[in-house]
Amino acid sequence: MAKKVVATLQSSGKDFARVIRMVKSPKSGAYAFKENIIPTDQVKEYFVKK
Repeated sequence: MAKKVVATLQSSGKDFARVIRMVKSPKSGAYAFKENIIPTDQVKEYFVKK
């Protein structure tokens, strides 16, 4: 299945990256991980603190 995802991302003509961010829950204080697939030119903007 992973090969299928990689093949579809490469065939679109744009380069994509899988990014993972650790987010703290305001209720419990526990950390969770958010995973997204975004274009490589937006990676730095994704990790800028909000």
